[in-house]
Amino acid sequence: MIARVLVLAGGVLGGASASQFPEFAQQYTQRLGGAVDALGEVVADFDASAADAGLTRDAALAELQGSSFLDARRQDMTRTFERYESLQADLTKLEGAGPFMRAYHATSMSDRDVARAAMETFEPAVPLGMAGLTFAGSVFVAGLFAIWAALKLLMWPLRRRAGTAA
Repeated sequence: MIARVLVLAGGVLGGASASQFPEFAQQYTQRLGGAVDALGEVVADFDASAADAGLTRDAALAELQGSSFLDARRQDMTRTFERYESLQADLTKLEGAGPFMRAYHATSMSDRDVARAAMETFEPAVPLGMAGLTFAGSVFVAGLFAIWAALKLLMWPLRRRAGTAA
């Protein structure tokens, strides 16, 4: 009896958690868009300053040297360009994608700063849509199976001993 309650609880907990993925993915994508926009302004400003000086981005970065401050600034800008390109690629995959494709591209939701900001303001949604219900149902079943399998695995040595004792 206790095992059935634990199995059911595992299914319900898993289903309830997974049903929130579509909403979190949407909020993450919105935050990601904001981060890309903000970084895009920094990149555009740097590129405009470089162009005004008759330089390419790489040439302007190369000129940022000679002091510890300029070296640090060059490294900062290089990281900014890399992050911008990475986030832009992630946004391209996620933007316009439905909840199932966002789940497929979940590895594109790996920016910690964006994820942290999305989680700080995340409010669980009631999964009334098809996507939320599908996620909830599939992970409910997976949770049922996982808890059932874990209990069977834990109980296996005890059943074996009980069978040999008789």
